[in-house]
Amino acid sequence: MPSIEQLEKLLALDPADPFILYGLAQEHAKLGQTDAAINFYNRCLAADPAYCYAYFHKAKAQHDANRTADAIATLRAGLLAARQAKDSHAASEIQGFLDELE
Repeated sequence: MPSIEQLEKLLALDPADPFILYGLAQEHAKLGQTDAAINFYNRCLAADPAYCYAYFHKAKAQHDANRTADAIATLRAGLLAARQAKDSHAASEIQGFLDELE
């Protein structure tokens, strides 16, 4: 995976690219930079509300930050998005995490 610096250069070329935004979120999450990760997941989802795994990983970051109610809300929104996108694999993973938190 490219570094944060490399991803930021790519983002400068296309600030609404959901793949790059998701990559930045993932990189920040790996570094424990939860607020930055959540910000990039939010930007990813604003660019592409059907980017199902952004909901899952955003909820993980929220849960890691002891924001369980927010994580549950994110998972519920993600479950709807996954069902609308007919992404049964994402829906299954989102549902599993939701079941753990509820």
